[in-house]
Amino acid sequence: MTDTVLQLLRDRKQGGSTPGHRSDDARLVLLVEGGSSRGAYSSGMAIAIEQLGLLPMFDAVYGSSAGALNAAWLLCGRAESSMHAWWDPTIMRTTIDPRRALRRQPVVDTRFLVHTVYTEIMPMGFREILDSTVEFHPIATDALTGQAIDLHEKIHDQPSLQAALRASTAMPLLAGEPIEIDGRPYVDAGVSEAVPVRTAISQKATHIVALRTRRMDETVSAPSRGERLVLSRWFARRAPGALETWLRREAMRAEEERLLASHPATLQIRPPIGSVRIGRTERRPRLLRAAVETGLQAALNELAGCIEEPVCPTPRPSHGGRR
Repeated sequence: MTDTVLQLLRDRKQGGSTPGHRSDDARLVLLVEGGSSRGAYSSGMAIAIEQLGLLPMFDAVYGSSAGALNAAWLLCGRAESSMHAWWDPTIMRTTIDPRRALRRQPVVDTRFLVHTVYTEIMPMGFREILDSTVEFHPIATDALTGQAIDLHEKIHDQPSLQAALRASTAMPLLAGEPIEIDGRPYVDAGVSEAVPVRTAISQKATHIVALRTRRMDETVSAPSRGERLVLSRWFARRAPGALETWLRREAMRAEEERLLASHPATLQIRPPIGSVRIGRTERRPRLLRAAVETGLQAALNELAGCIEEPVCPTPRPSHGGRR
């Protein structure tokens, strides 16, 4: 299965294939897993795709939660130039601040991230994303039904793109209220589809590259008693249709793993066994920088054979602090 995907990437790369001008009838898609701070791993993997010049080989990029943000940076050609945000103390400590919970404010401030960091501090190329010939499919969870929703058709300008990014990352409780798009409330994609494989397959994906943020030996457990006590109230008031989906998260993740394992042409890139475990609200620069670099090297190891010239691995800078 892996060889089939690599061969398609290699053929398209060597043939100069671009979206709309394919010599094959395959639909090759990139899936980017999120997980809040754990998205540092898939960010590094996206950088590898950018460095290798492989983005035009894909027909579409699907992203869930932080994976949607990483996909957006890749689509605008700024995955590598923006990577330092993961270990920038000012950006991370302003975006994620557990002390805000004491004031009943969102612990994860996606408004600051998308409307300040991505527009003023470290501008994202929104126009480039909108104009990209590679389709962008950010996923969110419908708060009234609990279903995974592809927001691709709802994106038509910068404000709608920003709203889609916020909806995909609207973590229950931690990020505050659901995000409304066209009068419909949405919460984090991870509630319904942490790896957007069901959506991609339903849209006729024939070949898949999945950038994962969980190691092979990491499993997802059912919500604990404490989580049920706190979050069930939040869901009941703000996202009633998504409560049952969230309670079934262990089974949902198992189904995603089954679909990825059984699809006839899939390449999964994961953090290697022994990589540091990153929590959803991790902010320590040293750990996040290490995760980005680990993800980058893991993807280079898997994908470097897709290009004609050998690629020298990016030097590993020393850890800590600002870049």
